[in-house]
Amino acid sequence: MKVGLVLEGGGMRGMYTAGVLDMFLDNNIKIDGIIGVSAGVLFGVNYCSKQRGRAIRYNKKYAGNKNYMSIYSLLTTGNIVNKDFAYYDVPLKHDIFDIEEYKKSKTKFYATVTNVNTGLAEYIKLDDVIKQMEVLRATGAMPFVSKIVEYNGEKYLDGALADSIPIDKCMEMGYDKIIVVLTKPMNYKKSKPPQIFAKAFYKKYPKLVEAINTRYIRYNEAVDKVNELEKQNKIFVLRPSRKVEMSRIEKDPDKLEEMYDLGISDTNKSLSALRKYLKNSD
Repeated sequence: MKVGLVLEGGGMRGMYTAGVLDMFLDNNIKIDGIIGVSAGVLFGVNYCSKQRGRAIRYNKKYAGNKNYMSIYSLLTTGNIVNKDFAYYDVPLKHDIFDIEEYKKSKTKFYATVTNVNTGLAEYIKLDDVIKQMEVLRATGAMPFVSKIVEYNGEKYLDGALADSIPIDKCMEMGYDKIIVVLTKPMNYKKSKPPQIFAKAFYKKYPKLVEAINTRYIRYNEAVDKVNELEKQNKIFVLRPSRKVEMSRIEKDPDKLEEMYDLGISDTNKSLSALRKYLKNSD
């Protein structure tokens, strides 16, 4: 039996995912393959490196640092999340990512990115997080506040623009059991955005504009599908049991801790049902 895991993004709401995955490590929940999006990738890789607590630790420490994630970084570098400090200095110098342990992991990890020329999702396998750090930058590159990221001759932005919840891709890959971790409470739906901003900002990339302006449709359809599959007991879903008021670029360490603790608590309450789901065969 192969177990797949889908990790939604959501900026700092991904602290919920960090809590969930730390509970997976604590309770030896084995995953064969992960498809992550944006923050789901950035925080999810710590599951494969077995670095419990790393995501919440470095985010609480650096979230308020202007060189980590800030308007200052946006104005001075073009990226609201600082490329050099957040993606290279933190994992290589300040809170070192265990790349050797990651490489030992038998869990296959895929990062969802959006090709700005085609407007379509691509799923890039992460064999070496450090050497492929630009893939992590691409999947987390929020539109309007991030520069387009180039990787292997292609141009990418936030994977959530094309596929916010890659449940279809996970099913296509043939996993027998699928766990989905969402970062928004039950019944959350996206609204149609103002169409003019994307058209003005990305006029050179019409397919990307279309992806941005129609993202809400795909997102809401994916949520409906997840809910229906959950009702049929075909997948197992973990989502915040209550709303935590926080922004995508939340800097308040107490809010980050609250979201992380909610992930811990919700997973702890769901462990028995999760083990039952993973044990039972259709």
